[in-house]
Amino acid sequence: MTDLYRLLPPEMDELMATLGQPRYRADQILHALYREFPESLDALRQLPLALRTKLASDGYVLGAASEVRRVTSDDGNTTKLLLRMADGTLIESVLMQYPEAGGHPRSTVCVSTQAGCAMGCVFCATGQMGFERNLKAEEVLAQVIHVARMLRARGEHVTNVVFMGMGEPLANYAETIRAVRLLVDPRGFGLGQRHITISTVGLVHAIDRLAGEDLQVGLAISLHAPDDELRQRLVPTAGPTSVGDLVSAARRYFLATRRRVTFEYALIDGVSDSVETARRLAGLLRGSGTHVNLIPVNPTAGGFGRPSRHRVLEFERVLREGGVNCTVRVEKGSEISAACGQLRTDEANDAITEMELMRVPVAPMRGRRQSLPSPIPSQTR
Repeated sequence: MTDLYRLLPPEMDELMATLGQPRYRADQILHALYREFPESLDALRQLPLALRTKLASDGYVLGAASEVRRVTSDDGNTTKLLLRMADGTLIESVLMQYPEAGGHPRSTVCVSTQAGCAMGCVFCATGQMGFERNLKAEEVLAQVIHVARMLRARGEHVTNVVFMGMGEPLANYAETIRAVRLLVDPRGFGLGQRHITISTVGLVHAIDRLAGEDLQVGLAISLHAPDDELRQRLVPTAGPTSVGDLVSAARRYFLATRRRVTFEYALIDGVSDSVETARRLAGLLRGSGTHVNLIPVNPTAGGFGRPSRHRVLEFERVLREGGVNCTVRVEKGSEISAACGQLRTDEANDAITEMELMRVPVAPMRGRRQSLPSPIPSQTR
């Protein structure tokens, strides 16, 4: 079975040629897929019945995801979706909306590229649920299309896509890049390249490969520490020299694409939020031209606490005074477990569904230092 959403426009042209159809049939299909969002081959009424029948008999289908659950934040601006793929695999996606005066809201879809994750970050719910499988490009597209269909009913549209959901996008490199090309192709979804950001825990060889793709997508690297000892405790799959390797990779990415790289840094109470740690991070990144996005850690089953607002602002102040451009991420949807590091689809997630539906925020732990596991050897993928 092949989902038509998998095919790049030139591949759709080739398919129609193989079936003896004129080229405009490819344009008809692509227009329908990315402007009308049909849910089945039968909905492609632009096509003759004989062609639809032929596509079905040759194993072509439409749509890789069905909605299992939808939870919306108190302010209505964040929606978490539990989606089921055709084989039964469950993943989560998030719609984040930012109202803008006098116009439609900025609507960002946070997509997953894997079911689960093998990176094992100790403060991330997805990392703690383990790895199930990679998603195919059409399954990534299905998340965007599902949200686009929702928004169309409101007279709105998808404006941005971030690869920051479940999984490590660059560990599923080929499918991630195919999904990006489907999203940015003018005959595909037609999203501007600069409206897409790929987040990675830091696969250096894949970052270098991405720099050579002739794409203008944003890159966000999850750094989380100014030194290798702390980073290996937080990200068990990190190599022994990962901090310096990632700073160098960010510099190469900028030189190749002229796109400024963002370093994501999780602030964990009593672990990575001290003034001294901020000074070391400033010393590491000063003059690199990168941007730091500070993320006060979100409540997860790992039990790590969010720093006080005062400590967050102190960390930000030290970085700025040290010559590092930075911002504190405005989190959306933490009360429905839809924020950074909170996506999870196993039984533990199901157990808190009623709490989510009642929109009961989980209070962050404060006032005590968190213990961390000892470093483990870097895993080979």
